[in-house]
Amino acid sequence: MARRAQDVYTEWRGGTCRVKWWSGEYHDDGRKRFESKGGFTDEDEAFQYGQDKLYDIRHGTHVSNRDGATSMSDWLDTWLSGLDHAHLTEKNYRSIVETHIRPYFQKRNAAVADIDVITYRAFRKHINSVLARSTATKVMTIFGMILDDAVPRLIKTSPVERKRRRGRYTRKPKERKRDVLPEAVEQLARNARALLGDSGYALIWTMAMTGMRPGELYGLTREYCYPHWPGSDPRANPEEHDRYEDDLERYGKGEGLLPAIRVERQVQYRDGSLTFMPPKYESYRTLVIPPFLAEMLEQLLKSHDSDWVFPAKMGGCLGVVNFDYLWWRPIADGADARDAKQARWRRPALPAVPSFAGRRLYLLRHGHKSWLDEDGHSRYAVETRMGHEVPGVEGVYSSVTVAMERAIMKTLQERWERLQEQLGTQEA
Repeated sequence: MARRAQDVYTEWRGGTCRVKWWSGEYHDDGRKRFESKGGFTDEDEAFQYGQDKLYDIRHGTHVSNRDGATSMSDWLDTWLSGLDHAHLTEKNYRSIVETHIRPYFQKRNAAVADIDVITYRAFRKHINSVLARSTATKVMTIFGMILDDAVPRLIKTSPVERKRRRGRYTRKPKERKRDVLPEAVEQLARNARALLGDSGYALIWTMAMTGMRPGELYGLTREYCYPHWPGSDPRANPEEHDRYEDDLERYGKGEGLLPAIRVERQVQYRDGSLTFMPPKYESYRTLVIPPFLAEMLEQLLKSHDSDWVFPAKMGGCLGVVNFDYLWWRPIADGADARDAKQARWRRPALPAVPSFAGRRLYLLRHGHKSWLDEDGHSRYAVETRMGHEVPGVEGVYSSVTVAMERAIMKTLQERWERLQEQLGTQEA
């Protein structure tokens, strides 16, 4: 005996009961589209199941049989097509999906609805067993985003298990940093000059004195560098007309003007070719530079005709090569002498710089912030110079003034002059 109510009814087929409920959709001919589930042995249980489905439909938490059967592989295609991130971020997401997530679930022919807490844990166990901890964490973070975005269309709730802070607090390990001393930077710069000429020397000191990111340095071209900028600015954005005019009154070469570099782009590989991209987090900014660096950059640009401020040995962009491997490691770690018979480029013996041996080039950027903090500059001016957004009211109401920029130039110049005095004393 079948039970029937509005939009839900049961029927017996053989020895089991099936329930059908209206999905909330219509066929092309106007008839209601029903969904069903069979296999019940108790009619009341089947009827209640249908009523629960109607409740979910009314409250927007229902997953249709059709959507629930969506394969994980199809959902990954849909999820990837909706990404809207910076180039490197999207590239990393796609790499994780195609290398670790898709192969696992494609092999198991899994639908999105099949991924429950047990399946999630099994995948996590697998990933932790084959990848380093940091990489495994990234994979699980992306996987969690994929499952969260499937709610409520493909799954009712996400099976992702969130960490809950219970028990004793354990501090996360943090990279140990050493003080960045000007004499260490000078040795790095001398090593870089031995490998790349004056371009290498200026690059190291520019990073130490501006905090620019490596990709921004590799991609820096003449029109955005002192002494050409801001007069040479391409003015690519008509909406920033006022900013361009203000820059001419504030920055440049001349009495009362502040020497500066404009960060408008970086270089990254995209689709196999080196491409100009916006700076990370679209952190467009103007960086005043101390007089010694302004003079160094002016002389460097006079010494070569490359469009790149810091050209490679053959005049091209440093972003073309793996700078960290090819140049930074011998600059920081030291290296034995090498003649033309041993390698393409000759090099003299390079002394190691102990505070940077085995460490990242990026720590020069960190050291720049430490110098600014030591000298007591405005937090807003420091964070803006580093390309960071300052949250809250401070970020809304604050601005970087000429006085702040002159103060930054002054302390950076003084740091350089103290180093020259120290080096002069040592050489004497």
